[in-house]
Amino acid sequence: MVAADPRLILRDEELDGGLELLLLAEAALWAGVDAGLEAETGLGLGRSHWRAAFLLKRRPGVGVQELAHLTSLSKQAASRIVADLEAKGLAEKIAGDLDGRRRAVSLTPAGAAFEDRISERLRAQLARSYRVGGLDGVAGARRILSALAGGRMKSGGA
Repeated sequence: MVAADPRLILRDEELDGGLELLLLAEAALWAGVDAGLEAETGLGLGRSHWRAAFLLKRRPGVGVQELAHLTSLSKQAASRIVADLEAKGLAEKIAGDLDGRRRAVSLTPAGAAFEDRISERLRAQLARSYRVGGLDGVAGARRILSALAGGRMKSGGA
């Protein structure tokens, strides 16, 4: 990780502009997720289900407690999301090797296909945005977003 530049001093107006852009970008990404979920007729799943599926793809075998930490959901809410995915045949729990009480969660092939159909829209949206930012912009954006994600990036995986 690159050390923070102590010479960089930003005014509140610049920081507020950055926050505004993050919120608007988030809204645009969620609109893509919502469109993908609407196309998944009959599943009745929401944003939290896709977000869990995406993280399970990137970090297979995480437990419900870690999924709750990654998503800022309560453990009960994360457990409910996983149970919904299991009921639809999109995820499965497997007893841990070292601790039988820890139940690792993984996507089934159907779950991976569900996640991919929705993420395909977002990857295209992100690729277009990265092209606008250029090569230097991609690396800079990743450093900024990684710094914002903080400890969540260190949690088990990608």
